[in-house]
Amino acid sequence: MTAEPQALDVSPAPSVGASEKTLRVLEAAIANHRFTDIVDDTGLAKATVHRILATLVESEFITGDSERGYHPGARFLAIAGRAISRLDISSIAEPIVDALVRDVDCTIHVGALNGFEMVYVIRRDSSKPYRMASRVGLSIPLHCTGMGKAVMADWSPEQVDRMVAEVGLPARTEQTITDPARLHEELAAIRARGYSMDLGENENGTVCVSAPIRDHFGRTTYGLSISSIALEHPGESISGFAPQAIAAADAISRALGAPEPRR
Repeated sequence: MTAEPQALDVSPAPSVGASEKTLRVLEAAIANHRFTDIVDDTGLAKATVHRILATLVESEFITGDSERGYHPGARFLAIAGRAISRLDISSIAEPIVDALVRDVDCTIHVGALNGFEMVYVIRRDSSKPYRMASRVGLSIPLHCTGMGKAVMADWSPEQVDRMVAEVGLPARTEQTITDPARLHEELAAIRARGYSMDLGENENGTVCVSAPIRDHFGRTTYGLSISSIALEHPGESISGFAPQAIAAADAISRALGAPEPRR
């Protein structure tokens, strides 16, 4: 018995263009308060934006109107809350870190801010025969490490002074910054260039270049470092990897939902 041929599905496929417009309006409505700014951000016609906004309000993705402005709605906030609760810096950063190791062939660390310390959450080794003394879960000071200084560079002077008052600036090596005024100068230089370095300040013979990682609020709560030994990268030569460190840290920041940096 021959099976009857199936009827061809000729129903129209969902409009990709319409979906993209809706997402564009939703993003603009979350980022802007005024209707005119939303229109400018999307580049769409006013009538189109108004119609999509009405649909988003009705479905509770946003709330408000063109006079009072728009804000995230209950449905959007519920989805955002569930997404944020599932964020895992390790799983998000791992593929980026693995690619970076292959690119620079140095040890890569990712650390998370914990009070006035950084805690290693990722370590990936290079193909070199030497190994760093670091390990996942190890806490390290802020003032004498690349990642720590990259995080502190985002702090106000008052926050830095509070840290100094509470934990001090203990010397780990002869290169450790132990003077508060010099630390403030170092942090200002880091903000200006976008990366930090540890040139034997935490451990004799080791060097690193680090970049800040920002969370979904735009706060610098993580850091990434490219580490090596001074014999292989003498002086400040490790800074040659700064562009790679910044690019990888920015990629992780974007994956965490951070807003675009202003440089």
